[in-house]
Amino acid sequence: MSQAGIELLGWAATAVFVGSYFFSRPSLLRSVQMVGASLWVTYGVLINASPVIVANVLVLSAAAWTTFRKVPAP
Repeated sequence: MSQAGIELLGWAATAVFVGSYFFSRPSLLRSVQMVGASLWVTYGVLINASPVIVANVLVLSAAAWTTFRKVPAP
């Protein structure tokens, strides 16, 4: 991937992640955050930045866990 493409991916990840905060439904917010975190992980791999990768794997894992966990009925 070209340097311009990598930079565009970083900007797209930023836009998706920031945009996720405009969703009022928590499940939708977390789903969009998972997409944003996936983009950030890809970006981190492409630029070989371990902190970006680890931070966003954690965000992706937390969002996925809270989205797919089984919550007992009250």
